[in-house]
This record gives sequence, structure tokens and C-alpha cells, in this order.
Amino acid sequence: MDTGTHIAMGVALGGLATLDPAVQSDPTLFNAILVGTIVGSHAPDFDTVLKLKNNAVYIRHHRGATHSIPAVLMWGVVIAGLIHAVVPGVNFVHLWAWTALAVIIHVLVDIPNAYGTQAYRPFTDKWVAKGFINTFDPYIFLLHIGGIVAWMLGANPGFTMLVIYAVILLYYIKRYIDKKDIVQKIHDYFPDTEQIATSPTIKQNEWRVAITTTDKFYVGSVIHGHIEILEEFEKVQLPNNKLMNLAKKDKNISAFLSFSPVYRWEINDYDDFTEVRFIDLRYRSNEHYPFVAVVQIDDNMRIMTSYTGWIFSEQKLQNKLDVENNPI
Repeated sequence: MDTGTHIAMGVALGGLATLDPAVQSDPTLFNAILVGTIVGSHAPDFDTVLKLKNNAVYIRHHRGATHSIPAVLMWGVVIAGLIHAVVPGVNFVHLWAWTALAVIIHVLVDIPNAYGTQAYRPFTDKWVAKGFINTFDPYIFLLHIGGIVAWMLGANPGFTMLVIYAVILLYYIKRYIDKKDIVQKIHDYFPDTEQIATSPTIKQNEWRVAITTTDKFYVGSVIHGHIEILEEFEKVQLPNNKLMNLAKKDKNISAFLSFSPVYRWEINDYDDFTEVRFIDLRYRSNEHYPFVAVVQIDDNMRIMTSYTGWIFSEQKLQNKLDVENNPI
């Protein structure tokens, strides 16, 4: 989920904690837990600082180790321990339990969106992306904001948040069923389907889909249950040659390939270099595929420049490549 929703969840969980008898009887413990749930709800995304290094590092590691099982266990202990060091008189067990719950919920709500997370590490580094909740879902966000406002106006925070989370749980179930219906329709239409990547949009009844069959990629949309195929591409295996093998060793290309499960590739020859481009098919927007990885290799088989990330025009991409090639 987005940062704003995670923080709103942290506040809401602090309100939910007032159902705990130990919290009801100790205002200091409540304040400590509120800090713990807010920090814990955002902690796994502290790896966002990796973006300051470069996009390749960020793409390869964001929602990776910080969302793993060991990290989830660690975050609760570390955050609760730091808070307890400041207010040593509060009950550590209750402080840790609510803080750890905030961390766990953060990871759990990241799994249903299209970006996904490596939540099953260290057992596997496979990306888990269920694709039935948008990274920013206005319904989930507004439900949290509504609960927080009601709390500020005097409503019982514990019972208010309990009702909010019951509604959100039902919403998750509905969206999961919506996705299953879409997947079933696609399988009925394309019996040779191997993989389906779904990505809900901010609009409730509009979805993006990227379909992999035995010999083609199909990119489409689903609006009110109607599937429309917008583009199709031949499914061509990566060539096993010197140029492609060199391209795959580039940090930006390698990061892209470690993250993207559905992509097409193209090779373009120019006077002084050859460009290898990879295009993620999951995020089509306004007839454009914004998530790409590009490497330019000169005639002597040396990497000149490369880039990976979200880009919304060819000119901006070329500017990025120029900057990567000539850093300030």
C-alpha cells in the first residue's frame, strides 16, 4: 500500500488497541502503543531510502528483505524496545504485541497489490503479488480516515476501528472474488493461458490484465466484467548470444528481470551502438508502458549507459540515459 494508507493504518491500530484492558487502564501505555503502531505500520518501507542510491538497487530490494519473515519478527522487537527504553514503566509485552501486529499487517496488505513483496524470504525470494487491491485504494484509505475522524469527534476508538476493519475484511474478500471471476473468464477465452497478471486501477470496476499464453502476450483491460484485448505480442525467448548475455549482466537490466514476470524485449541497431530494451506489460497506461529497462552497448561490446524505472515519454528516457552516461 502507499505511505499515507500505512500511516492511517498505524493510527487506526492504535485506536483498536484501546480494546486491550491493559491499554484502557494505562494512558502512558496507550501513547507508547500509538507510537509503536504508527512506526511499525511504516517500518518495512524504510528501505525506500535505497532510491537515493539508484533505481536498480531500489527495484531489486524494495519490499524485499525488510518485508521478510525474519525482518517482520525483528521490527516489532526493535521498535518496541526503543520505545520501552524511553518509557520503561509500560508493559513491554503489550507494547511489543501491538507494534508487531502493525508490522505484520503492513506486509499482509502489500501482498494483494500488483507490485507485491518478497514476504516468504528466506524460504524463497519469489515475488508474491496477488493483484486484487490497488497500491492506493481510496475506499480503504477513506474508511481509515473516517474512523479516525469519528474517533476525534468522540466515538469509541476501539469499537469504531473494529467495525472499520470488519468492513475492510469484507472488501478484501469481494475484491478477491472479483479477481477470480476475471481469471476464470480469461481462461475460458484463452484455454492455453499460462499466466495472468491482474492490476486493479483506482476505479472500482476497471482492471488491467497482462496474459501469457504458450505463444503470445496479450495486454487488455476489464471494465464492468468485459474483457477487451488492447494489444498482442509474439512470445519470443531471449536469444542466447553475446549481446543479450552482456545486457543481462547490466545492473539495471538484472534488477528489472528479477522483478518483472511479464515483459517483452526488443533490439534496435544504431550507427554507433545497439540498444536492448525490456518493457513490463503489466502497467499499460494511456497507450504507454512506463516501466522499462534499457541498456546501450557500443560496437566494441561495452556497456555505454543503462536505465530502469518508471518513465512516461521517450524524450525523458533519453535524458535519463544521458544523465546515467554523464553523471554530474
